[in-house]
Amino acid sequence: MNGDAVARWIERAAGLIGDNEKYLTELDAAIGDSDHGANMARGFAAVRGKLAGHPRDDVGAILKTVGMTLLSTIGGASGPLYGTLFLEAAKVSAGKAELDRGAILQSLSAGLAGIQKRGKAEPLDKTMVDALGPAIRAFEGAEGVSLAEALGRAAEAARQGAEATIPIVARKGRASYLGERSAGHQDPGATSMWLLLRSLAEAAAE
Repeated sequence: MNGDAVARWIERAAGLIGDNEKYLTELDAAIGDSDHGANMARGFAAVRGKLAGHPRDDVGAILKTVGMTLLSTIGGASGPLYGTLFLEAAKVSAGKAELDRGAILQSLSAGLAGIQKRGKAEPLDKTMVDALGPAIRAFEGAEGVSLAEALGRAAEAARQGAEATIPIVARKGRASYLGERSAGHQDPGATSMWLLLRSLAEAAAE
């Protein structure tokens, strides 16, 4: 994936998250502050503007711009976490004109590690980790298929991971304040992570 493809990914993500703003807000209303949809839509709209005239020759620089913009425009816990995802991926891809499959895996893995370090979240805590972790494992295990197919499998694993948060009792974030009452609701952060990875798969398939 070169800089143009990465920019297409973020453009698609901004559109998909914007289209699902109400859905994300409804999920967050059940176990959070009811602002996840609005915060994510605002952040990615800001990123879309920042990338409009951004040079495309350095993937790391693009991802760093995305991370810094999300960090400053998304409120609540999601801004630092999504910002960290992209900033850690940017470190791995700094100076690279394009990312091969190994570099994509390394970037996503670095992003996951950064999120877990910052948010202190583990699998089954009912967070975005429950979507991103399975996606990375699916991508890593998708040998012998095209990049687009591998990322498609990652996105599907993220969707399943997000849905699998429904019965989980939250152990992190605002939802954890509800205790047992947080069970029965899909995690909004895991859902927005699925949308982000679905956008990545769609961009790679173009």
